[in-house]
Amino acid sequence: MYLNGIGIAQDYRKAVAWYQKAADQRNAVAQYNLGAMYADGKGVDKDERKAVAWYQKAADQGNAVAQYNLGAMYANGKGVDKDERKAVEWYQKAADQGYIEAHIEVQYNLGAMYANGKGVDKDERKAVEWYQKAANQGHVVAQCELGIMYSKGQVVKKDYQEAVKWYQKAADQGYVGAQYNLGVMYANGRGVDKDERKAVELFQKAADQRYAVAQYNLGWMYENGRRVDKDERKAVAWYQKAADQGYAAAQTRLGWMYEHGRGVAKDERKAVEWYQKAADQGYTHAQNKLGAMYVDGKGVDKDERKAVAWYQKAADQGDINAQTKVKELKELTKLLGKEL
Repeated sequence: MYLNGIGIAQDYRKAVAWYQKAADQRNAVAQYNLGAMYADGKGVDKDERKAVAWYQKAADQGNAVAQYNLGAMYANGKGVDKDERKAVEWYQKAADQGYIEAHIEVQYNLGAMYANGKGVDKDERKAVEWYQKAANQGHVVAQCELGIMYSKGQVVKKDYQEAVKWYQKAADQGYVGAQYNLGVMYANGRGVDKDERKAVELFQKAADQRYAVAQYNLGWMYENGRRVDKDERKAVAWYQKAADQGYAAAQTRLGWMYEHGRGVAKDERKAVEWYQKAADQGYTHAQNKLGAMYVDGKGVDKDERKAVAWYQKAADQGDINAQTKVKELKELTKLLGKEL
């Protein structure tokens, strides 16, 4: 009653006090509720380790909701070392009691474990089977994963229409990854008629949820005027949002916008800063751009040694342009009697 304020003023601290009394007498429901209060920081300081301890006590007495929540703590490494095998064990115990949320979660987690070879031998066929079971019951991540497998032809026969079907189901539930993936399908006309306006709409939904790759794609649509009015300032704004989250492609494109003064005042030093951030992540396109800036002395002092070093990093990853640049620079410096 104190928890929900039914008939009396809501008071989380008093709720915790009463749960504690009952929990100390081994009341499983109270133990679960006390765990939930610690997990959420309601009426007590948030303490995920204590949450796990109380969930464990209730779970050991067969409380299905506690078993499910304990599984979630193991799955996410909250209050306990991450252990996917234990997560599935606890989900399974809850599912065996008919707790439907746990039953679906077990199916999804088994799919993920078989897909990634975590806790079990990798087996993508079994992954598809378990994802399918969870997806059929509305598990949003399983629906998206199933869409990816059909899109790539991973174990199952490649089927873009089937991929779109599953992306749509997950997108309708607001799942950001599915919204983005569905946008890509519309942008490329895979499994649906090509519709860039629809793609923009879906990218926008995902971008508004801070999904970096969608923010980048939306920026690209504005930069190139694809089914939106061309607006380089808006493009820069979306590239910036994605770049601030560490998305290397956006950092590189933002660097290019600064280098050329597109949608923003030209600033070669800032261009170098953004190229550097992406290059440090091993993004070959940025490594190439950074190499070029050092060759031309744009935004940095001209330095052929550093240019070669950055081109070499990209070349080592198989980048053909960088391999050519390294060869050209070495030959040029040799002709000029310089050493790199």
